[in-house]
Amino acid sequence: MQQRQVEESIARHGDTVRRVCFLYLSCYADVEDVFQETFLRLLTRKKLFADQEHQKAWLIRVARNLCTDLLRRKKRHPALSLEEYDHPIPQKEESGPVLEAVLGLPPNYRLAIYLHCVEGYAADEIAAMVHRRPNTVYSWLHRGRALLRQTLEGGTTDA
Repeated sequence: MQQRQVEESIARHGDTVRRVCFLYLSCYADVEDVFQETFLRLLTRKKLFADQEHQKAWLIRVARNLCTDLLRRKKRHPALSLEEYDHPIPQKEESGPVLEAVLGLPPNYRLAIYLHCVEGYAADEIAAMVHRRPNTVYSWLHRGRALLRQTLEGGTTDA
C-alpha cells in the first residue's frame, strides 16, 4: 500500500482506531504507539481489501490485537516508572456519566458496546473482527448493557 493511501485511511478511520485503543489502554502514549503500529502494518500489507468496510474491520482487529498484546507484556513486565501514566485519557465534550460508565466496563463488553452502538456493527460483524462466535458477542452486549444500566441507576459494577 502506498503512503498516500495510508494517509487517506488515517483520515477516514483514524478516529475509530484511536477510540478502540482508548477502550483498552489508559495511557495516552500507549494509545499513540498502538495507533502508529496499526497504520504501519497497513502500510506494509500486501493484500488488497474488498472495500472500505473490510479495511476498517481489519484496522479494528489489528488495533485490538496490538492492545491485548501490549497489556499482556505489561502484565508480565510492569513499568519501572510512573511517568507514562501522567497523561489522562483525553475526553471530548461527550464525556459524562455514560462515557465514564462505558469506560468502566470490562474490555470485551466495552469493545462490543462501542462497536455496536457507536460504529453501528452487527454482532456477527463484531464476532468476525474479534474471532469469537456471534452468540458470545450477543452475551457481551447483553451483559454490558445490564452493567451500564446498573451503574447509571446508582448500583455498583461487580462483573
